[in-house]
Amino acid sequence: MLTIEGLSGGYGSVQVLRGLTLTAAPGKVTCVMGRNGVGKTTLMRAIMGQLALTSGTIHLDGMALHGMPAHEVPRHGIGYVPQGRRLFGPLTVAENLDIGLMTRRKGAATRDHVLDLFPRLRERLSQPARTLSGGEQQMLALARALCLEPAVLLLDEPTEGLQPSMIQLIRETLIRLKATGVATILVEQRVEAVLSVADSVAFMAQGSVAETVAAQGLRPDAPQFQTYVGV
Repeated sequence: MLTIEGLSGGYGSVQVLRGLTLTAAPGKVTCVMGRNGVGKTTLMRAIMGQLALTSGTIHLDGMALHGMPAHEVPRHGIGYVPQGRRLFGPLTVAENLDIGLMTRRKGAATRDHVLDLFPRLRERLSQPARTLSGGEQQMLALARALCLEPAVLLLDEPTEGLQPSMIQLIRETLIRLKATGVATILVEQRVEAVLSVADSVAFMAQGSVAETVAAQGLRPDAPQFQTYVGV
């Protein structure tokens, strides 16, 4: 269980997060939605130790992550696919995966399992990451994160700019991960994508979670989408 309580922080003198509280349970997808600028990406960066906090705590199964150096956070089982993917472009697909494997000292069995999820990557192991299509790069970013065998997976708008077949592949992958007990925090703006995979939706406003709703009880025309997202 990832537990975030009273989280506040930002960039220099600009405060973005304001007392944010959120939980992510094993085998569940928690979707975070909100208008641009409310702090969704900042929340992800805070969990990954990339943001100076002024208050609040982050715990994974009782272990304190707040204050931990950023390079240590993934070693405790937090996988992260940032917006823009952040691949190592000159390195091959295999080398990008190896970086994920080395983070938590995983081996060939983990690599094979990940490639079974994304068989297209198996065909491109020797290809530089920067030469992949946008959809293939997103596959690789997700595959690299899964090489950690994460307890928690953070995804920041993974379907942005992708064709429907790739969006469907990401959805199917998230459903498989739920079955293995991975807790997922998904930042997503597509209502249909959210309702197809999320267990709960946390709506952000002004740097905090204003309302959390069970996804099962939401419809595409639910007032929360207009209030918090503008769709």
